Amino acid sequence: QVQLVESGGGLVQAGGSLRLSCATSGRTFSTYNMGWFRQAPGNEREFVAAISWSGTRTSYAVSVKGRFTISRDTAKNTVYLQMNSLKPEDMAIYYCAAGLGVLNLPTSYDYWGQGTQVTVSS
Repeated sequence: QVQLVESGGGLVQAGGSLRLSCATSGRTFSTYNMGWFRQAPGNEREFVAAISWSGTRTSYAVSVKGRFTISRDTAKNTVYLQMNSLKPEDMAIYYCAAGLGVLNLPTSYDYWGQGTQVTVSS
């Protein structure tokens, strides 16, 4: 069993930055791909970014590419999402997930956190 706890969400003005963190429990962190997804009210959950278990491959949604960066720290069992140049349309609950398979597919992930709210004011 893997437990995921997100943090770092909050309120930011458009154009600002936030860094989300996802701390994981257990000693299997390095064996899982890690992903970030988001869900805005009335919308389905959508892929944001992911990083492979080895850290050598990353994948980004077109809407965030060039603005967001995903990274992982194996020593801290933590994955990060650095979000720059935030836009009002980035406002959502952001979820961290762990799993294996295709990086950008929600069905590849077996474990999910509770989410952290990101609010972007215009």
